Amino acid sequence: MSFARVRALVVVGLLAVIALVFVIVAVVRDSQSEAGTAAGCPDGWPLVDLRLREQKDVKINVFNATDEAGRAGSVADDFRNRKFQVKKVGNEKKAVDGVAVLRFGPKGVGSAHLLRAYFLNEAEQVFQPTRKDDTVDVVLGNSYQQLATTTEVNQSLGDLGAPEAPAQTCPMPVEK
Repeated sequence: MSFARVRALVVVGLLAVIALVFVIVAVVRDSQSEAGTAAGCPDGWPLVDLRLREQKDVKINVFNATDEAGRAGSVADDFRNRKFQVKKVGNEKKAVDGVAVLRFGPKGVGSAHLLRAYFLNEAEQVFQPTRKDDTVDVVLGNSYQQLATTTEVNQSLGDLGAPEAPAQTCPMPVEK
């Protein structure tokens, strides 16, 4: 073997050893090992439930914020037919121009994510960090026409991806 080949192998071997040392040092000294988990959550930030629930486990209140009387009742029936747990049906005092507004607390983040798909991701989201229940308020707006079909919901869920924690919150630990 020529001297040039030996020298090249020594250089490549030395570079591989240096790279391995850097990787080991980076893993051992990792200061962000708890980032994105409840253990690494700053004090005062709420823990949010990001589990994507089935329709039968989602609790909702339906409110009408349109000029059309009885719209909340008919939409609540549509949600009941899709196996959602409808708790309250009523009217909202403040008008909504968009399709819908979803109001939810830390325990309802995953449920609100599912409901976004029923409005084809056109519903405004309002996170209420002090809210204690897992119910999502669905406030129907003037632009609302109908709920998405099952196929549209599945496609929309694929487009939306996994639920994400709102700003200044931390994901709740997953129970195994």
